[in-house]
Amino acid sequence: MKPLRHTPLLLALSAAVALAGCAAMSQEECRTADWGEQGMRDALNGHPRSRLADIREACAEAGVVPIESLYWNGWNAGIARFCTPENGERWGRDGRSYHNSCPPQIEAGFLDRYRAGRRVYDAEQALQQLQREQDRLQWQLNGEKDEARRQRLRASLRDLDLRLAMARDELNRAQWRLRTGR
Repeated sequence: MKPLRHTPLLLALSAAVALAGCAAMSQEECRTADWGEQGMRDALNGHPRSRLADIREACAEAGVVPIESLYWNGWNAGIARFCTPENGERWGRDGRSYHNSCPPQIEAGFLDRYRAGRRVYDAEQALQQLQREQDRLQWQLNGEKDEARRQRLRASLRDLDLRLAMARDELNRAQWRLRTGR
């Protein structure tokens, strides 16, 4: 197989596009920012306090300096709304990552519910993966003519049935813990 001559160029372009997508704010956003609203939005999106450093860096290219007092007023108001147990549960159930953004004095309730919600999400994902594997094996079995291979596929499906039952039990336990707060 002939190596591609343009592979380093493609990798560099891909990295540049990925990094551009990670910028905290565009230059236009920096120039027109309502810093209190930006702080509120960042907090409600679960960004940690270090987000302002990313914004400072992104806005420096536009020659804009964030108004930190306004940003922090917005962020503090937003983080109080973000760090609730209800939001922790929703954040976990959605499979979203938590970036340790909640202040220690209000983090415990958020984190307990986040972890419970995340256990349900993870159990659902594991169950779905096993169900996809079951569908794949069943599809192979349906098309297989060789009897020895059919027997191996049936054995794999029986093993998978047991794993699916265990995954369903784990999902039920995670849902019960979420409902009961245990």
